[in-house]
Amino acid sequence: MPTSAQAHVNSYYAASTPDLQTLYPALQEDRDVDVVVVGAGYTGLYTALNLAEAGQRVVVLEANRVGWGASGRNGGQVIVGFSCDMPPFEAALGLDGARLVWNLTQQAAAEIRQRIARHQIDCDFQTGHLWTSVLERRVHLLSDWQEEAAHKWGYEGLTFVPKSELPGHIDSSRYQAGLLDANGGHLHPLKYALGLARAAQAAGVQICECSAAQRYVEHADGVEVHTAQGRVRAHKLVLACNTGVGSIAPQVQRRILPVGTYMIATEPLGEVRARALLPTHCAVSDNQFILDYFRLSADHRLLFGGKCTYTGRTPRDLPQRMRADMLRVFPQLADVGIAFTWGGHIDITMARTPDFGHLRNVYWAQGFSGHGIVPTCVAGRVLAEAIGGDDAHLKLFSRLRNPPFPVGQTLAALMQVVGMSYYRLRDYF
Repeated sequence: MPTSAQAHVNSYYAASTPDLQTLYPALQEDRDVDVVVVGAGYTGLYTALNLAEAGQRVVVLEANRVGWGASGRNGGQVIVGFSCDMPPFEAALGLDGARLVWNLTQQAAAEIRQRIARHQIDCDFQTGHLWTSVLERRVHLLSDWQEEAAHKWGYEGLTFVPKSELPGHIDSSRYQAGLLDANGGHLHPLKYALGLARAAQAAGVQICECSAAQRYVEHADGVEVHTAQGRVRAHKLVLACNTGVGSIAPQVQRRILPVGTYMIATEPLGEVRARALLPTHCAVSDNQFILDYFRLSADHRLLFGGKCTYTGRTPRDLPQRMRADMLRVFPQLADVGIAFTWGGHIDITMARTPDFGHLRNVYWAQGFSGHGIVPTCVAGRVLAEAIGGDDAHLKLFSRLRNPPFPVGQTLAALMQVVGMSYYRLRDYF
C-alpha cells in the first residue's frame, strides 16, 4: 500500500470483516471516462453504481480503502429520514417539496434492502429501529412525530411503545417511552460498503484504492483529476469525500465542519445475555441533544456509540468514558470488558441540512450530519439522475441554504463546543 494511504482503523467492523486485505488496484495510468467519482464511501459507491447501471463509464478514486471513513465506522443504524428532520425541508421547499424529499428517503430505505438481496451482500442486516426518550418531558416528541408522519407525510410505519411495554424491546430503566420503526434497522456498515463496491465493480465501475485525488482542472468539456500516478479525464466529477474534500475543493469544504464521534464494542456477551438486553434485536437511539445509540452485533456484542468533539482531539480516557455512558443505560454489564474503541469524523452543516449541489461539471453531496446510511442512498440517486440529464431532484435540494461557516473552521469548532456544552446542561437538568 502506498505510504500516503491509510489502512482501516482498528474497529470491531474491521476486525470482523474477513476479506479486508483484498485491495482494489491503485490508478497507474491515464483514463478517459464519462464520470470520475472521488471517494469510495456510500455516496460515491451509490452514485457510481447507479451511473454504471445506466450505461455510464465510471472510475472511483479512493485515497485510502473502500469504506475507510464514516461509511465503514458508523453506528450501522438504518434510520428513515435526515438528521435535521422535516421542518427545515418544509420551510425551504414548501409542503410539496418536503413530501418529495420524504418519499425519496422511503424509497432509499427500500432500495437498501433490495440491493442487499439483489447483490447478496452479507452485512448482518436486521429490521427495526427504536427511537427512545430519556426524559419524560420529551416523550411528546415521539408521539408528535408519529402523528405528523402519518398525517403530513403519509407514513404509517411507526408504533408508539409506552414505558410499560419497553421491556419487550430493551432491558433498561433509563427510557420513558419509544417509537418503533419497522422499516428501519441496522447492518454491518463496512461489510455493506464492500458489498456495494463489489456490485459496482460487477456493473463495470473501476475502483482505485490508494489513489488520492490531488487536484482537478476544469476544461470546457469536462474535468481532469490528477493523482500521484495517473490522471482521469471525464465529462463530470462527483465529490463524495465527506470531511476529506478540503484538499481538492476548499470552496465545498467550507460548507461543512468535521465533528468527531465515537463507538465501543464489548466482549461477546453470548446469545442469551445479548437477547436479554435487546429482545427484538432492534437498533436504539435516544432523543437527547447529545445522544446515545446502540445495537447488537451478529456475534452478540453490544455496539455502543455517542459523544462528539469539535476540536479534532480524541477525548482523554475515551474507553472508560464511553463505558460509563454504556453502564448508565445497562448497569448489568458492569462485569463486561470493552474489546474495541474507535472513532471518526462526520460532516455537519450550519443548519444540519444536507448539502447537495453542482457548479458546471462538478457535483457534490455532503452534510449528512451523523445520519447517513439512508440519506447517502438518496444522494446517490439524486446525483446520478442529474448527471444523466434529470436534475429536478438536485434542484430541489439545492434550494436548501447551506452557507459556508462564517468564521473559519477553527473558530466555528470553538463556537460549537460552547453550544454543545449548553445542550449538555439542558440534557442534564
